Amino acid sequence: MGPDLNAVAIVVKIHHPHFHGSPFDYSALAIGAFASWVLSLGPGEPLLIAAGVLAAKHKLDLSEVLLVAFTAATVGGILGWILGLKAGRRVLTARGPLHHLRLRALERGEEVFGRWPVFAILLTPSWVAGVHGVRTSVYLLWNLIGAAAWALSIGLGAYLVGPSVVDLVDDAGWLIAVGVLVLVGAGVGLEVARRRRRTRAR
Repeated sequence: MGPDLNAVAIVVKIHHPHFHGSPFDYSALAIGAFASWVLSLGPGEPLLIAAGVLAAKHKLDLSEVLLVAFTAATVGGILGWILGLKAGRRVLTARGPLHHLRLRALERGEEVFGRWPVFAILLTPSWVAGVHGVRTSVYLLWNLIGAAAWALSIGLGAYLVGPSVVDLVDDAGWLIAVGVLVLVGAGVGLEVARRRRRTRAR
């Protein structure tokens, strides 16, 4: 008896999924989310917002956008944690500029991670959890939860609210479009500066 062609077709489809939309858009989203979760710096949020808006415009698939963002963020968080675990403490305690301040930041970090580990994991860059030796079982669980919350909140928010903002911009003309871009750029710049200050303080 010959093979069941329908079963073969189903297996091929499962092992070779087809994304609805441009592969470039999904790849850019994956790279941005991954980078943002490795070092807590990167274009992950703006790219996820853009992908959510494109999904609302039926140019991308929402479930695939959320899956790509969640997977890339999860993997990025794990890599950042491993980097901190393997090399972070050695780098931070090395002799050099601000050595005393770096040691004090490590001491304060130990206190925070000792008292509120979940809070610290969710609100600090992934490598910081590695520096402070957060256990594998604890980190993997909360990194997973954090990545899911991040992808769902931003992705769904852009999907639900973004199209109305885009339509408003289209109707109001280039002047408002430029203003919105300036405000978004300023917001992203302030967020990056805030994260850098927070990282240096720790």
